[in-house]
Amino acid sequence: MNGRDGRAPERLDAAALGAERLGRRATLVHFSSAFCGPCRATRRVLAEVAALVEGVAHVEVDAESRLDLVRRLGVDRTPTVLVLDAAGTVVRRAAGQPRRVDVIAALGAAVPG
Repeated sequence: MNGRDGRAPERLDAAALGAERLGRRATLVHFSSAFCGPCRATRRVLAEVAALVEGVAHVEVDAESRLDLVRRLGVDRTPTVLVLDAAGTVVRRAAGQPRRVDVIAALGAAVPG
C-alpha cells in the first residue's frame, strides 16, 4: 500500500508521536481534538481493541498541539486513526468514528499471522 500521492508509506516512531513506545506488534494512532464528540467514542473503541490484542498499543495525539504531524500525515479531520505495523509503517488509515470490528480487521494488515 502506498502513501498519499504515490509516495512510499509513512513510517513513524514513538518519539515522533510523543509516546513512550509503540506496540510490539502494532500501534493504533488516534488523532483527536478537545471538542470532538466522536473522538471520545473512538478512544474507548481503540483502548478496548488494544487491550484485546496482545502487543498492540493505542496512542492518542492531540491534533491541535501537533500541527506538525497533522500536516505531515495529511490529517484533515478528527478522529483520524492510523494503524502502524511493528516497524511503525502506516498500513491503514481511516477518518471518522471506527467500529470495533473494522479496527480488528485493519489490525489484520499490520499483525502477521
